[in-house]
Amino acid sequence: MSPTAWGWLILAFPLAGTLVIPLGWRVWPGRVAGYIGSLAILASFVCSVGAFITLHDRAPEARSVTSTLYDYTHTVGVNVGMSILIDPLSVFMALVVSGVSLLIHVYSVAYMDSDRGYTRFFAYMNFFVFSMLLLVLAANIVLLIVGWAFVGAASYLLISFWYRRATASAAGLKAFVMNVIGDVGLVIAAFILFKHTHSLSYAGIFGGAKETFSTNDGAIVAACLLLTVGAFAKSAQLPLHTWLPDAMEGPTPVSALIHAATMVTAGVYLIARFHVLYELAPTAADITAGLAAATLFFAATCALVVTDLKRIIAYSTMSQIGYMMLGVSTGGYDGGLFHLMTHAFFKALLFMAAGSVIAAMAGIQDINRMGGFRRAMPFTFITFTVGALALAGVPPLSGWFSKDSILGFDVHRGGYYLVLAIVGFAGALLTAFYSFRMVFRVFYGDPVPEAGSLERGELAHGEPVNPRTGEHEDTEVGFPGPEHHIAEREFSMKLAMGALALLAIGGGIVQIPGVTDWFDKFLEPVFANSKFVNDQPSTSAEWIGLVVGAGIALAGITTAFVMYLQRPGVTIALRDRFPRLHDFLEHRWYFDELYDALFVRPATTFGNFGRYVIESAFVQGTLVGGATGIVRAGAAIARGVQSGYLRAYALLLLAGVAALGLYFLLQAT
Repeated sequence: MSPTAWGWLILAFPLAGTLVIPLGWRVWPGRVAGYIGSLAILASFVCSVGAFITLHDRAPEARSVTSTLYDYTHTVGVNVGMSILIDPLSVFMALVVSGVSLLIHVYSVAYMDSDRGYTRFFAYMNFFVFSMLLLVLAANIVLLIVGWAFVGAASYLLISFWYRRATASAAGLKAFVMNVIGDVGLVIAAFILFKHTHSLSYAGIFGGAKETFSTNDGAIVAACLLLTVGAFAKSAQLPLHTWLPDAMEGPTPVSALIHAATMVTAGVYLIARFHVLYELAPTAADITAGLAAATLFFAATCALVVTDLKRIIAYSTMSQIGYMMLGVSTGGYDGGLFHLMTHAFFKALLFMAAGSVIAAMAGIQDINRMGGFRRAMPFTFITFTVGALALAGVPPLSGWFSKDSILGFDVHRGGYYLVLAIVGFAGALLTAFYSFRMVFRVFYGDPVPEAGSLERGELAHGEPVNPRTGEHEDTEVGFPGPEHHIAEREFSMKLAMGALALLAIGGGIVQIPGVTDWFDKFLEPVFANSKFVNDQPSTSAEWIGLVVGAGIALAGITTAFVMYLQRPGVTIALRDRFPRLHDFLEHRWYFDELYDALFVRPATTFGNFGRYVIESAFVQGTLVGGATGIVRAGAAIARGVQSGYLRAYALLLLAGVAALGLYFLLQAT
């Protein structure tokens, strides 16, 4: 079978799941909807493997093929087909997206079991995966935008899945609005590129750009900056980042899906796919890299003080995406994409383990209420710790190889990029610290009542409440289900978490400096024409960077160990000593408050003015109300005249004749 045939099947199976699951929502018994959704993604993953094998068997220069199902539009100067591109980058993304999504689906089969929206959940999940696969397999920028918009719509549906929670509905709307800002940037960039290259296909755009634009030409810089706006909105980078922590309002599997291998990595893929343009616009690439470095440091500082377990991991995602963006925008494409893959493994694992802990806490997400789960939940403890070690960059886990390869490349480039690398190393220290802040706070110390109950074989079930507001909730449609499921008691959850733990441990084997280069070799045809392809650090320099990274990770873990286990009161003392700094970090550098003052409140004021002054007072009151008043007054007069007396009608007739006579008399004079 050809690579493109596999490509169409990659899309077909999740689309079929999206359509089939809701059609039988009244009749699917038990977990059948979950099994159907999981099988659809499994089939898509198998097809991704098939595409990988058939593509790998080709010569490197022949590993890029397109297929058009039909012409979407074919008019003068505008040719857009329903076309997919099968090349190493798109197949790599398809493998990561479908593979990790499959494990998240398997986990969800048990985790969401009691939820009244069970069937709807898996229909949304399949739609999300289809949308992301469409995005990465698109062969032209129009189909890319379609997939991009579908991903935004699917994220809204999943984040606000528990739609009767006001906080969930608001979070979904916030994510949707922020992503639309990025959509606008992407669409305008497409117009600019089409105007100058006269093409909407990737091949036409990249070929035309090299012939049309000079280095740092104003149009190409503008187009790349607009692409960055799209990428940063989707991947939650400064300054379009505020939606991502609030997206934790969705079910935990949604958090794993959106923040591990799919939605937030779309921006990384976008910049990697358009790397030809960014190399023609180094100014735009440098701005992108600077913002990425700022984001990775900003998010890491926020994770130091946040007490919501899922939000700590969310800020970690934001920070790690910053590393990926730093890699692909500075020319370290392989390192950025390598970290995209390893991050998908350990971040999905962390969210799944966090979901298991939250279930054991009967929905409570505050780490101040947690502790002592190490003995009560040994499997969850081990897998969470593996994820934390990989996130921190401890050797020989996968995160160590991938993250430090990005920083090593920037050190090699020197100058401005060396400064970015130093920021990255500072972020790595904070990453190791907050990673084990979670481990020590959740699993060590004296067991909380819920951990004690679990040790006695009793799973806690409290009154359903909103973890953000404390409001009491029911368990009907639009709210979380009444049951809680933990990995220690559910085989499907344990299977998914175990597989991810193994990948987080051994995933780095594909790219060990001086030992293996499988990852680089597979992606080499995509970036063969890059000016950075032969500008790589030496093997010894890479290993020096890995050693430095490992030392930084161990320093961060040691600091966390001292502050949370050996001297547990020191963090409270620091908070009391530096209250303004703590408040600054706890309020996420006041970005939400700033946006509220600059955009939300002025827009609300303007909307209220239009609603109450323009519409109600002027339109309804003056225009509509005034005209209505005139009609009503005329009708009242007419009713009064219609008295039924002949003498009254004769008097009116006489008055009319007199008025006409007076009028003509005046006209004559």
